[in-house]
Amino acid sequence: MQALQANQGQPQLVKVDAPDCGPGQVRIKVAAVGVNRADLLQVAGLYPPPPGVTDILGLECAGTVIEVGDGAQWEIGDKVCALLAGGGMAEEACIDGRHVLPVPEGMSLLEAAALPEVYATAWLNVFQLGQATAGDKVLIHAGASGVGSAAIQLCKAQGIDCWVSVGSQERLEYCQSLGAKGGVLRGNGIEGLQDFAPFNVILDPVGASYAVQNLKMMAVDGRWVNIGLMGGRRVELDLAQLLGKRVQLIGSTLRTRDDDFKAALIQSLKDQVWPLFAAGKLTPQAEEVFDFTDAVAAFERLASNQVNGKLVLQLS
Repeated sequence: MQALQANQGQPQLVKVDAPDCGPGQVRIKVAAVGVNRADLLQVAGLYPPPPGVTDILGLECAGTVIEVGDGAQWEIGDKVCALLAGGGMAEEACIDGRHVLPVPEGMSLLEAAALPEVYATAWLNVFQLGQATAGDKVLIHAGASGVGSAAIQLCKAQGIDCWVSVGSQERLEYCQSLGAKGGVLRGNGIEGLQDFAPFNVILDPVGASYAVQNLKMMAVDGRWVNIGLMGGRRVELDLAQLLGKRVQLIGSTLRTRDDDFKAALIQSLKDQVWPLFAAGKLTPQAEEVFDFTDAVAAFERLASNQVNGKLVLQLS
């Protein structure tokens, strides 16, 4: 089968053997796959797959079930999307059946390919770890990203006010169209967010360069969830502020979580988030679709930091 692997800083189309479908797994004929920042990092040599995971790129895909392993609760022909630790950017993928979700009614496979990774990340970090509830104020850095766009919609659906930091006025307007109350342009500095503070939950994929200001803007008993290091990894903080406000600083990754944890997260998504698509409260944010053979262009587009929502690679 054809698949995408990292080669000298670029995604490269290669021929590899199709994976085996083991007990509890399903084999998916992949129709489309979402492109994520983790894929960029892996191609750059900065984010290798966890031990035992394929080096084929891709953390999510959508397609049709064509084989069902013993014990998996799916049927051949089911239209599904799935969360993976790797291997989604291939013509076929074999996945733990517990990490698979039905394609929401009325949604195409192209649209569904943009859902699993970003909604799993947003749900885990804002609502499970960040414990955002009605009445809270949430700050979402990189609000126009795939995860950001999912988090904004989830906040609106739950009746929670949120604000964002973004790279341009156009992207701020995009976030506001999804439900954000407002925000700032990072080029002007994020100090302007102080006008909307204090925040009960901050979702931060940036890291060091935002850390000092994040701490200043946290509410008492606030939850600051760090999910990335785009702005660096080292910073000096005034821990007296952390103690005085009783701030919980939470470091979070998803890819390296074990299968049982991901299964519980996927079940939570199915029960609590997927019905919001049918209700029209959530919509997929697939901004642009690239052919599978044009992956280099898709990766370059994502690296430009000018994407609203998600990019998708189409196989069929």
